[in-house]
Amino acid sequence: MVSPDDLLERVTDKQTFIKFVQALADERERAQEIENNHLNVYSVDGALGWKNGDIPSFLYAALECFAAQPVTYSDQDPSWKMFAEFLYFGKIYE
Repeated sequence: MVSPDDLLERVTDKQTFIKFVQALADERERAQEIENNHLNVYSVDGALGWKNGDIPSFLYAALECFAAQPVTYSDQDPSWKMFAEFLYFGKIYE
């Protein structure tokens, strides 16, 4: 099983983006199971490096980190990689 971290670097088109999103969703599902089984351990950050486990905090973190990127980044035409990075920011950004 390839991690979302590894797949992020490989996103170039729709198919690799879909593989990345599937891996991200699968990983979050595993993290949720771990967190549910170890409630006392994961009171601040989530399992498997997840900083944001619910949809609103995930999206707000992605927006905040994405908006903080250099101006040249936002001037580019959108790409599958850029969409993948946006979702990844939701996982890792506090």
